[in-house]
Amino acid sequence: MTQSAISICGLEKTYAGGKQALRGIDLEIPRGSMFGLLGPNGAGKSTMINILAGLVNKTAGTANVWGFDIDAHPRNAKASIGIVPQELVFDAFFTPFETLELQAGLFGVPKARRRTMELLRAVHLADKAHVYSRTLSGGMKRRLLVAKALVHNPPVLVLDEPTAGVDIELRQQLWEYVRTLHGAGTTVVLTTHYLEEAEALCDRIAIVNDGAVVANDLTSVLLATAGDKKLIVTVDRDLTEVPAGLEARTELKGDRILTVTYDKRARNAGQVLAGIAAAGLGVIDVATEEADLEDVFLELTRSHG
Repeated sequence: MTQSAISICGLEKTYAGGKQALRGIDLEIPRGSMFGLLGPNGAGKSTMINILAGLVNKTAGTANVWGFDIDAHPRNAKASIGIVPQELVFDAFFTPFETLELQAGLFGVPKARRRTMELLRAVHLADKAHVYSRTLSGGMKRRLLVAKALVHNPPVLVLDEPTAGVDIELRQQLWEYVRTLHGAGTTVVLTTHYLEEAEALCDRIAIVNDGAVVANDLTSVLLATAGDKKLIVTVDRDLTEVPAGLEARTELKGDRILTVTYDKRARNAGQVLAGIAAAGLGVIDVATEEADLEDVFLELTRSHG
């Protein structure tokens, strides 16, 4: 048994026709983590998840889920992971109760150990337990997929774009439940295009681009790698243009507000403010904006594209 929830080494996938989706992925996802797996469309995230789920055959490399090699011990590996896919996939003429019961049966969960109503209550679908799944709203269907992924009580839960098309209230309910699962020890792997979600939820993030991992670190460390910082300065008189001699990326926002974007690795705020003072301007107020995960994401995917 390894100490990683998911361990991937040299993972490659080339589809018929020559399209290479994965180019030697190496990735360790720690047990008990809330791990973000980010990347632009077509980066290879879903291919990687589908390989772990046993839905796509890899071309080369190895992958382990909860210590079980997906080739040598496929049943144990599949039993250790629950996948919430992007697509809303289930039988529209089954009720949520029937959907979970069937899924539990496929995983060999004895009737006495099934948690069907418990899971439906957890995802706020208990009152919809016996209606046709096709009558559920998009957000309800998303939550049903989460419950479906948990019927066999897997130690690893993968959420592939779980909040796409979900309204704000339902999204908050979903994350509240995911945090509860994580707090109870479940390793959660999240892919999302809502980068603010990943920044708020994940303690560690890997960024995949063009089939390769271009970054993998603690969220706080990744955010610290962003070079740009923004200074918002209110000056003591009206301006019609940016005074000469200021930072190259200085913009006038309103009559008295200058926004200065600078590389914090080469300069500091004091030097920027000294330049403003040297231009004959008095400083009334100062605010700063640090780079967020979106800035880091764009910087990494552009530079490695």
